[in-house]
Amino acid sequence: MNRRQQFLSIGELLPHRGTMRLLDSVLDCGPETIRVLARVDRDAWYADAHGAMPAWIGIELMAQAIGAHVGLHARRKGGAARPGVLLGTQRYHANVSSFDVDACLLIDAQLVLQSDDGQGAYECAISNDDGLRLAHAVIKVYQPGDFQTFMEGSLKS
Repeated sequence: MNRRQQFLSIGELLPHRGTMRLLDSVLDCGPETIRVLARVDRDAWYADAHGAMPAWIGIELMAQAIGAHVGLHARRKGGAARPGVLLGTQRYHANVSSFDVDACLLIDAQLVLQSDDGQGAYECAISNDDGLRLAHAVIKVYQPGDFQTFMEGSLKS
């Protein structure tokens, strides 16, 4: 991965706006990998009584990292990323109950499966800036060919 490369802002890569965008920047990106940065904000909506981020929000950090990866590669090809959805994970494991207030979190995602029908899986990890792994999971995602029809069908079921 090329550390000197300039990347688009997270706001240009993700549809998330305002307080729902949890990532701060893309640090590195390759064909099948991405590393992003998120800072734990003591005043954010998710903050507990101590200003920490509950570890279960790590799944959303991972999903947004995947979204940034997909968005960056779509932009590099001259297009825009199709909307996608987080299908879930079978094994999200956090080594901590929360991410410390003001912590800089490094989220790594590596593509492990991508099908022609829009399904994918990424192996993800969250580490602190000392390199200590705080959480990991395999996240499953889906990019339907027709997002609107997919969402309408999901709402009817």
